[in-house]
Amino acid sequence: MIPNLILGIDSSTTACKAIVWNTHGVALAEGRATLPLWMPRPAWHEQPAEAWWEACVQALRAALADVDASRVAALGISPQRETFVPVDGAGAPLRPAIVWMDERARDLLPGIAQAYGAERIHRETGKPLAGNLTLGKIAWLREHEPDIFARTAQYLDVAAFLIYKLTGHARTGWGCADPTGLFDMRANRWNADLLAYLGVNEAQMPEACPPGAVLGTVTPEAAALTGLPAGLPVVAGVGDGQAGGLGVGITQPGQAYLTLGTSVVSGTHADVYVTDRAFRTMYSAVPGSYNLETVLLGGAYTIAWFVEKMADSAHERMSESRITNHELQVEEQYDAAIAGIQPGAEGLVLVPYWNSAMNPYWDAAASGIVVGWRGIHTRAHLYRAILEGIAFEQRLHTEGVEAALGQPVESYVAMGGGARSERWLQIIADVTGKPVYRSAVTDAAALGAGILAATGVGLFPDVRAAAGVMTRTLPEPFMPDDARHTFYSRVYTEVYRALFPAVQPYVQRLTALTDNYKDSSADLAD
Repeated sequence: MIPNLILGIDSSTTACKAIVWNTHGVALAEGRATLPLWMPRPAWHEQPAEAWWEACVQALRAALADVDASRVAALGISPQRETFVPVDGAGAPLRPAIVWMDERARDLLPGIAQAYGAERIHRETGKPLAGNLTLGKIAWLREHEPDIFARTAQYLDVAAFLIYKLTGHARTGWGCADPTGLFDMRANRWNADLLAYLGVNEAQMPEACPPGAVLGTVTPEAAALTGLPAGLPVVAGVGDGQAGGLGVGITQPGQAYLTLGTSVVSGTHADVYVTDRAFRTMYSAVPGSYNLETVLLGGAYTIAWFVEKMADSAHERMSESRITNHELQVEEQYDAAIAGIQPGAEGLVLVPYWNSAMNPYWDAAASGIVVGWRGIHTRAHLYRAILEGIAFEQRLHTEGVEAALGQPVESYVAMGGGARSERWLQIIADVTGKPVYRSAVTDAAALGAGILAATGVGLFPDVRAAAGVMTRTLPEPFMPDDARHTFYSRVYTEVYRALFPAVQPYVQRLTALTDNYKDSSADLAD
């Protein structure tokens, strides 16, 4: 029988999932293994890179236990982005991997911006200089762990590390390399000048190839460990955000995906390379095109905070089984409770910067804002204000993308834990004025990796054709209500849009005063 099944691996921050797909996008088998996440110091986040491989092996063996492995035609990987590990000449990690959410390099960013040029970095890499990028963390290694820096043979992203383990070649895809902030997206290669500024050369980075390129084949050693067929082609993927967009069928201008997870991530397809502080520019899975991506770090993170810190004890007890690894599981009781609360939460407005702000402000010190408190307000009012605030923020993000592209975003396709909440999806539609569809597939990133793998070995003529067959959305969108949209538009234009810029200077001053007090208190204690 001719191999006609595809393996998609989604190696995220908290777990590795391997799913076997057929060419109609139907999941036939899957395996999953969790990943540890360490916090050795406040604001530091690390993982043992060896755990990526161990989890991948475990997930693959579980998935392949239920299918004939000889029917698998190719494998693709969708990795967590910006996370990397320094390895020696034998590919062995020299220290734990530094995860994308790690903030240890924050204090180095102003110096990098001044020395190399913040605008130049943005123009060349498509990314405003920010703490999530690999760029600053390699600078941190150079300054604080010079022995590791000197001994590093290569810096491998998650996909490159797994591909090295599978094939013996340290290779990755353009769409996995560009999130690092070290890839020149205009030249489709590692940024030699930026690497030289860091004291790194191009040979220390994995070979980067376009999405859908065959990067190598599974070695006999890897086959024995995983259950994969030896010689199986391994195809270049893209980061988990872009792969998720492909997995819900975003391949044309005017379309946007909306991931309602720990972070709220939205990506709009673009056929031209454009940069703006309103978004980050990423490679799309469709060759020759891009995703203009917006990120709200305080998405489901803010709802998880509410459930943990603000909900009553009954809700807290129920939430323990529903909210895993800060992934959004909307509390059904609060979802129902806000049905009796009118739009606007009776005068309560929330800016959801519970975990700093990326686009459009790029303010690592940003914090959340709630205004309008009165004695009538309850936990349910705050819950509704959170959902509305995230929707207002999504409108702000989308308007920035539309202004840069000069064309509208017509609709969203929602995925992630938050897409289970019909009430939240309706609020998003009402606030933004755009239809919101739901993906019929839960594991969109793994499906996106599978679509690229299927295209890479010729099961489809191109990525758009594969996505057209393998992706599905539920047929009935959430349509904006005219009256609610009119009301929300007034709140957005007259209140929300100006709120953070007006308060930001005071937040920055308060943060500085608090930090100074901590320092002086520590001095007195010493």
